[in-house]
Amino acid sequence: MLCLVTGATGYIGGRLVPRLLAEGNRVRCLVRTPEKLADVPWRDEVEVVRGDLLDEGDVLSACEGVDALYYLVHSLNVDDFARLDRRAALITAQAAREAGVGRIVYLGGVHPSTGRLSEHLGSRAEVGEILLRSGVPTVVLQAAVIIGSGSASFEMLRYLTERLPVMVTPRWVRNRVQPIAVRDVLHYLVGVLSLPISVNRTFDIGGPEVLTYAEMMHGYAVVAGLPRRRMLPVRVLTPWLSSHWINIVTPVPKNIGAPLIESLVHDAVCSEHDIDEFVPLPDGGKTGYQRALRLALRKIAQAEVETRWSDASVVPADPLPSDPEWSGGSTYVDDRSHDTSLPPERVWEVVRGIGGENGWYSFPLAWSARGWIDRMAGGVGLRRGRRHPHELRTGEALDWWRVETLDEGRLLRLRAEIKLPGRAWLEFAVTSEGAFGTRIYQRAVFIPRGLAGQLYWWAVTPFHGLVFEGMVRNIVRRAEQLASADSAGERAP
Repeated sequence: MLCLVTGATGYIGGRLVPRLLAEGNRVRCLVRTPEKLADVPWRDEVEVVRGDLLDEGDVLSACEGVDALYYLVHSLNVDDFARLDRRAALITAQAAREAGVGRIVYLGGVHPSTGRLSEHLGSRAEVGEILLRSGVPTVVLQAAVIIGSGSASFEMLRYLTERLPVMVTPRWVRNRVQPIAVRDVLHYLVGVLSLPISVNRTFDIGGPEVLTYAEMMHGYAVVAGLPRRRMLPVRVLTPWLSSHWINIVTPVPKNIGAPLIESLVHDAVCSEHDIDEFVPLPDGGKTGYQRALRLALRKIAQAEVETRWSDASVVPADPLPSDPEWSGGSTYVDDRSHDTSLPPERVWEVVRGIGGENGWYSFPLAWSARGWIDRMAGGVGLRRGRRHPHELRTGEALDWWRVETLDEGRLLRLRAEIKLPGRAWLEFAVTSEGAFGTRIYQRAVFIPRGLAGQLYWWAVTPFHGLVFEGMVRNIVRRAEQLASADSAGERAP
């Protein structure tokens, strides 16, 4: 079958594509920025189409000849996300109908059938209804908390439990949840391709256990080998206050944490298990909660995390301007360089490993303070870290940056996703300088927005000598240290 996957650069979509290929299907990916798929292992096995779900022509063209369309996108990272998701779903439904798509598959959220839903759950339910009314046979899979390495729900659970041996807990931690392992979600997403065209409905999917969120945290502590967590229930922590607490304690920013918490205000339990009549159970049965945790932690320990919640961009991508007049005003640039007798690949090894646990090679207190300021303002801060300690992919998150361009061995360009009165990039280029050795070029670019942007640049300029000059110098120093350790046979394998 030819499967069109929207959201292929996201957490679920990036894991679904290789599984569809493994089942012998052909895959077409509709993405706004094809460059974000340049470095994924399966890039050469799929057709990548540039397009926007809010553009009717793009979507209709992408749907031509498609047997099944996977709708795996939502717009939590932007204001007025419900309106945007409604419009994108309507455009997709019409395009699928006109192109004669055989089936639509959508992943939504488990929600109660009565009562007021949160804006997030309400929007997900609305999108499902739009697709079900499209005239194209549609399957809407509804899941609660997804447990898997890199998922936002798992990261929130993990950091809350690991960092807080004693915690003040709101009422929603006593609500019932039916978590599901990400491997089981993927099993059902692939399995529904075989459903007869007469099936046009929702299916709840969940794991074998129903737990409270408090029991989920206690279960994580057991699997992770932590002492039992102490919980002090209070009634004053509203979901809004809880989202601020999540923003401070976990890597998940408030704009993502808040909808997750709002979804937990209701019981998130499957109301039916009809999917079992149509799709066989996964090999070995459904994955239990503690096994799902062990699998996720093993993936993290072995640096085998396929995708992460942060793979979706927080801000729209903009190309790095090469013309100072591109912005219609000022473009501020800080250029640095440093020479070394090491070969280029030695320096590139350090550049490619920058960020995360390796840090930024200059003034750690300043980086930490800026990250905390951003977190307090509801931004992403520094704690998104890295997906892999040594590897990078175009489009993935790296602390508060996004990898915008990656030319292996030569160029790394990062785009800032912290809250700024303007737009910012940080670029590293490693070149061979003839017989001398290697030169690393480092460039910081800032395009201010209004007077606030101008004032911001001049306020931080005095620190550039400490931060940027120290960074390029320490990158070279680290490369020299690693080279010396290799020569002496002292470097860990």
